[in-house]
Amino acid sequence: MKQNMKDLAAKAFAESAANFLKLQDLAGLVADVGMDCSDVLKKGGHLFFCGNGGSAADAQHIAAELVGRFLKERKPLAATALSCNTSTMTAVGNDYGYDFIFSRQIEGLAKKDDVLFAISTSGNSKNVVLAVMAAKSMGVKTIGITGSKGGKLAELCDACIKVPSDHTPRIQEMHIAVGHMLCEIIDEIYLAE
Repeated sequence: MKQNMKDLAAKAFAESAANFLKLQDLAGLVADVGMDCSDVLKKGGHLFFCGNGGSAADAQHIAAELVGRFLKERKPLAATALSCNTSTMTAVGNDYGYDFIFSRQIEGLAKKDDVLFAISTSGNSKNVVLAVMAAKSMGVKTIGITGSKGGKLAELCDACIKVPSDHTPRIQEMHIAVGHMLCEIIDEIYLAE
């Protein structure tokens, strides 16, 4: 049994390592998104993040790195994870349905030229897709972060970072790595001035 579990872990680590090497192919897109977000923040804009389950945790994690501190001291940046306000989420979910928990917040909080990060391993989470649709109707820029297929988000978003896997755990590992790289790019730009 122990050898089987060791083999399982070794296989998963090898798969993760191979996927992370493939992420290098997305470096240019990630750099572009990070630079665009820095520009939005400098102009007084706001970054919003949404997702379900592990993607909600990633949304909260990335927003926290921007409001707090990532690697270096800098001013706090305007970033919000839409999954954190349980009163709003449960009220909207109860009154309008779970599908609208993010879109209603975007409609109430976002403004033209802000950015919404839509995080979904499949790219098809209905409440995330509806948030993107609401954002686009308002002139909010939309960035998808998905698995390799991209789903509906790849078609809808202004840019979509499709990480190179279709296996949910491996996708989620790469999503937080992409989030950290975006934070590092934003830090570097802010601290270069």
